Amino acid sequence: MIRPRPRILVFAGSTRSGSHNARLAAQMVKAIALKDAEPTLLSLADYAMPLYDADLESASGVPEGARRLGAQMTAHTGIFIASPEYNASVPPLLKNAIDWVSRIRGAAGDPSPWRGRTYALGSASPGAFAGIRSLMHLRQVLELGLGATVIPEQISVPSAGSAFSVDGGLADERLAARLDAVAARLVDEAARYAV
Repeated sequence: MIRPRPRILVFAGSTRSGSHNARLAAQMVKAIALKDAEPTLLSLADYAMPLYDADLESASGVPEGARRLGAQMTAHTGIFIASPEYNASVPPLLKNAIDWVSRIRGAAGDPSPWRGRTYALGSASPGAFAGIRSLMHLRQVLELGLGATVIPEQISVPSAGSAFSVDGGLADERLAARLDAVAARLVDEAARYAV
């Protein structure tokens, strides 16, 4: 039996120039492409959303950027998020995007951006903690808050300023192997939802 080719969405929770997490996301795209899956890399910079405000939502509805991001999410059966760590938690750009997408109320039977797909997480940080505290909070938001399935495998890259080689790959062989393992599990799990 031929396994369906899953579509995997990849993005970073940072739009900063030179973002370590954008570099990690780019490496994940390469790893996914080598596993007979179809990766899509996007930037949250292309999905403008104001700071979440319930009054604004009541007056104007969910912003177009959130609707487009939600549509991208539902069009894929796997999602990898590379999250920076801000003050030991999820960065505001990423949390705001998640909060707005969670406000999309489709018609009965519309696909959910959270259920019916598999998530994987990663982080890259200049510090020794490697963004792990951000991933703990992000996992809680996705699993407990939104009912998403997040695989246990994740990748955390410490000392990110020197972790990437000249060609953009991870210089440490153990981290490169970890990235590959996360990609493999994500593709395997996402294939279960692919048609």
